[in-house]
Amino acid sequence: MSEKRVYLFGNGKAEGNATMRERLGGKGANLAEMNLIGVPVPPGFTITTDCCNEYYEVGQEKIISLLNDEVMAAVKNIETLMNSKFGDAQNPLLVSVRSGARASMPGMMDTILNLGLNDEVAEGMTKKTGNPHFVYDSYRRFVQMYGDVVLEMKPVNKEDRDPFEEIIEKVKERRGITLDKDMSVEELKDLVRLFKEAIKERTGKDFPDDPIEQLWGAVCAVFRSWMNERAILYRKMEGIPDEWGTAVSVMAMVFGNMGETSATGVCFSRDAGNGENLFNGEYLVNAQGEDVVAGIRTPQQITKIGSQRWAERAGVSEEERVANYPSMEETMPEIYKELDELQNKLEQHYHDMQDMEFTVQEGKLWFLQTRNGKRTGTAMVKIAIDLLHEGMIDEKTAIMRCEPQKLDELLHPVFDKKALMNAKVITQGLPASPGAACGQIVFHADDAKAWHEDGRKVVMVRVETSPEDLAGMAAAEGILTARGGMTSHAAVVARGMGKCCVSGAGGINVDYKSKTVEIDGVVYKEGEYISLNGSTGQVYAGEVPTKAAELSGDFKELMDLCNKYTKLLVRTNADTPHDARVAREFGAQGIGLTRTEHMFFEDKKIIAMREMILSENVEGREKALAKLLPYQKADFKGILEAMDGLPVNIRLLDPPLHEFVPHDNAGQEIMAKEMGVDITTIKHRVDSLAENNPMLGHRGCRLGITFPEITAMQTRAILGAACELKKEGKNPMPEIMVPLIGTYHELKQQKDIIYATAKQVFAEYGIEVEYEVGTMIEIPRAALTADLIAKEAQYFSFGTNDLTQMTFGYSRDDIASFLPVYLDKKILKVDPFQVLDQEGVGRLIKYAVKEGRDARPGLRCGICGEHGGEPSSVKFCAKIGMDYASCSPFRVPIARLAAAQAAIEE
Repeated sequence: MSEKRVYLFGNGKAEGNATMRERLGGKGANLAEMNLIGVPVPPGFTITTDCCNEYYEVGQEKIISLLNDEVMAAVKNIETLMNSKFGDAQNPLLVSVRSGARASMPGMMDTILNLGLNDEVAEGMTKKTGNPHFVYDSYRRFVQMYGDVVLEMKPVNKEDRDPFEEIIEKVKERRGITLDKDMSVEELKDLVRLFKEAIKERTGKDFPDDPIEQLWGAVCAVFRSWMNERAILYRKMEGIPDEWGTAVSVMAMVFGNMGETSATGVCFSRDAGNGENLFNGEYLVNAQGEDVVAGIRTPQQITKIGSQRWAERAGVSEEERVANYPSMEETMPEIYKELDELQNKLEQHYHDMQDMEFTVQEGKLWFLQTRNGKRTGTAMVKIAIDLLHEGMIDEKTAIMRCEPQKLDELLHPVFDKKALMNAKVITQGLPASPGAACGQIVFHADDAKAWHEDGRKVVMVRVETSPEDLAGMAAAEGILTARGGMTSHAAVVARGMGKCCVSGAGGINVDYKSKTVEIDGVVYKEGEYISLNGSTGQVYAGEVPTKAAELSGDFKELMDLCNKYTKLLVRTNADTPHDARVAREFGAQGIGLTRTEHMFFEDKKIIAMREMILSENVEGREKALAKLLPYQKADFKGILEAMDGLPVNIRLLDPPLHEFVPHDNAGQEIMAKEMGVDITTIKHRVDSLAENNPMLGHRGCRLGITFPEITAMQTRAILGAACELKKEGKNPMPEIMVPLIGTYHELKQQKDIIYATAKQVFAEYGIEVEYEVGTMIEIPRAALTADLIAKEAQYFSFGTNDLTQMTFGYSRDDIASFLPVYLDKKILKVDPFQVLDQEGVGRLIKYAVKEGRDARPGLRCGICGEHGGEPSSVKFCAKIGMDYASCSPFRVPIARLAAAQAAIEE
């Protein structure tokens, strides 16, 4: 016997069940399950997801041949259960054909209703029901839907209207009516005729009258819809693999458009927006399902309390509400009672909030679908915790129910949804750092800072950002850049600050000289308002109101549960005491990365830094570094104090020196004035710092080796700050990290300087502080020689931004020029700078952890690149036995949840 491709359900029996999502899709599996638990479902059958993949492999003709016998037998089963016959004029059976992938993809694929109608069947249904308006309303809906979905009667141009809607409007205009339901029987018949003529004119083919031909056309159209543009985009957004395919469920039609005792609707067992335990939804009398979601008619609320809340928001009086917008609870109390009991039964059965579709046909309730409902981040957390308290799920299930990335919605400012409806999108970039921001355009860091100090909210617009822009970024509500990817400077720093950022918006043309930015032919000047959505990458004209996210007690309870089960600790990447405090409030258990270079860009610090760079000998550099020492010590003291009792991993100076000097004439003239030297000297020194590839040049430990006085000064500042705190009764726990190590000897040389300096510092303060010296593994050679490096390092911190860059040979700032093509052609499944490449980069990390621990048992290992806040990457770190992951403050809860889930999965 050949492989089973079709599974039957109906009359309380089913060949499938809820565990068969991979084969039957979510819809098919749940239709089978509802049959098994006694929920009224129209009989039908489901064609498996494997057949969708077969369709693309063997083509339409072959798949029909493979399915024919099973499908025809399944149709006969529906006929028996419904006591009617498909295609029969005297006792007709109509069916719906619906999509259903294993992961919920609401509205992304196609559905066809009322299938099986032709002129003869319509006449037979009219005699049988005595309701010609219902019959021809169904007929015109079928021809329109079949024409759209199967025959692809789409508008020729985006500007054109739907051809069927144009015909409908002309028919309604003749009589001056506005609603489809008010058309007469003759007008509905006229629509059927006009629709068929339009199909013939557009496609050159007659509308198929044979119900069997209609059925195969619809089934194959649903398979095709798996690869439509919106479905592909949705899968990319949700991380759903293309190879999953969609199942097809064929069901006997039940009709919500048979008069005032019929209805259709969508409902939720809990509020999908805020998680409130309140049954809610919308319905329409004398309608079919498409009417509820199409927005042509205003749906009414299912519950009385929902109706009252709607009326209050809409400014409708109670008297008007009762007269014109009554709830189903008030108008169909018996149906409502049954619906309420069944929705509760379904939630109790699935142990999760349910999203359901139903139809009432002449007083009888039918369920057409149930699925675990989509929900906001706030609702996700509340529902999980409430279900835990209600005893419906256990602690581990509550943790696993929450999607780590959706916690972003709880942590960042958000736009008011009503305001977004009228907002104008002017360009699209990368959603580099989530949240919402609105402010006046500024182009320079000093302007951003000055405007902010004047009490104005600003959005900083740059071609790209550099560390020198830090003060402006800190002052801005959000950052928009023309260049850069998800791990560009703007993106990384913005996430660390919890700032909204849209990067890589290639459609913008920034002109610093005129202080304007051109977007899609429109010029926006400094001071004009724009708004950024860092969660979608969209940029809006003008002011779109934002509101702060509200953290509930449920959020804290979820985080406490995570602590109970996790094995992997979560630290934060923080460069300021403020960042450290924010991260600690979110539950960070230390700092995994403090970037010392970000501390050098304030006015007095940058002058001293530039003096050091201009110096031509050790004495000059040491003199300049002595000026920097108190600033550095104060910075480190603030961070160590904010993380009192928790480890703080401080990276020594990493970027090339050219980043600390201006490259434009105006900036160099200012620097010359500040330094008290002529402009020629400045130009000569800046030119001497130029490198063909500075990211692979004189940076990281190479700076400390050529200028050991830099390493000595930073060590003195770190340990001096720690000594002062210890004398004050605090418990500082500094870790000193040497960056960009490629060889054992580099680390040893730097470690010797650190140890010698530490001895001097402790003698000066008359007190000692425990500290550790480790290194950042970010060069492939370091990973491959981890056994040698571990002899000198007390810990490894994997810098996956650079490790990814060097392993792939991709520049993370330039990848946007080819990444979309790579993703489109499936050369890469995801951006490796966003999601850790476990196959390649991950293999290096896994090897380095093992080799390092073999050489030094108990070697502590962590990750501090941007991947430290990405859930699948965090789970990988947990799986290979890392001790901690470190991420930006606003990603700490995401990493904590992912780490707990990893422990539970193990």
